[in-house]
Order: sequence, then structure tokens, then C-alpha cells
Amino acid sequence: MGKEPAKREIKQERAARTRVEILEAAITLFARRGFLATTMAELAKAIRMTPGALYWHFPTKEDLLLAAIDELHERYLKEFVDLLAEQRSLPAREQIIRFMNRTSQFLRYHREHGIFFGMVAAESAESNERVAEALREKLNIYVHVLAGIIRYGQKKQEFRTDLEPIQTAHAMMGSYIGLLTYQNLFRATVTYDPVVAALDTLLVNGFNPPKE
Repeated sequence: MGKEPAKREIKQERAARTRVEILEAAITLFARRGFLATTMAELAKAIRMTPGALYWHFPTKEDLLLAAIDELHERYLKEFVDLLAEQRSLPAREQIIRFMNRTSQFLRYHREHGIFFGMVAAESAESNERVAEALREKLNIYVHVLAGIIRYGQKKQEFRTDLEPIQTAHAMMGSYIGLLTYQNLFRATVTYDPVVAALDTLLVNGFNPPKE
């Protein structure tokens, strides 16, 4: 390998590491303070970088936010690759429970990810359609996975049929994001595991067909 290709490869690796560091800082700050209140200067300071260097990687704060959304989406998908591949032959109830357990576990260890989505969704819904559409695009992927499981359960008579699959899936996704934000507010008196267990119980039992 010649010197020039080697140097280029080192620069690319360094740039990739720097990009990850920027995204980590952005996710944390956006989750804590929101998108609107966080400045590029604050982000640059958090990663010990000059604002000029930060703008070289991301020309605008919106570009950085969209990249952070993509990054979190990729991380979340990786958590579900094996689950989606393994559960196709399982009963619908087991599929739903596994999906919920994986979601709860992911958010337990990556709290800022869920809070990030809640904060950014609340701000962008009225102020930034480009960001709002990016969030809708990503969240709709999970919504449609859940809706597919619900339809399967209804077809197999495991689930009640008076629930509209897409709307029910939206309610489930919104419940987890909202719960994490709410629990963070009451973190001195409300702990994550018991409150998410209560939500899981309500959601799972809500699929039960009505007794005749």
C-alpha cells in the first residue's frame, strides 16, 4: 500500500470516529435540552471541537439532527434483526411480547435514545416539517411491524378484532416514548422497570378477545 492511500484511509477512519463522537454528543444534548435550545457552539464545546470544524462535518444543525435520527434508527434496527428473523413461526401473542420486551430492554439501557425521540418529535411537529417527516418515516417502520403482528393475531383469533392494527401500533409506540419521558420527569419517585412492566401488562391484556 502506498503512502498516499494509507494516509487517506487513516483520515477517513479519523473522520468516521469524529462523526460518531459528534452524533453521540448531539443525541445526549438534544435529549437533555431539546433541538431548539441546543446551539452548535454548545455541541462543539461538548466534543472539544471548534465550531468551524463541526460545521465542516455538518453544515447546519438540522443536518446534524437528521443524521442523529438516522444513527438511532440503525442502532434500534440492529437490536431487532435476530428477533424478527426468529419469531415468524411463533404465535402472535409471543411475537408481541418479545417485541415489547426487546423495546423495554433497549430503552432501559439507552434512555437518552427514547427521550431524544420524544423531545425532537414534540418540537418538530409544529416547527420543522423536514425533521418531523424523517421521524415519521422511521417510526412508521416499527408501527407497520407491530400492525402486521396484530393482523396475524386477529386472523388466528388470538387477538380481539375490534382493534384497528395501525392505530393500535401507533398507540403502543407512543406509549413507550411517552412513558420514558414521563418517568424521567418523576425519576426521583418512579423507577423504570415497575412502570414499564405495568404498561406491558395493560398492553398485552388489551389484546385479549372479549369474554362472551
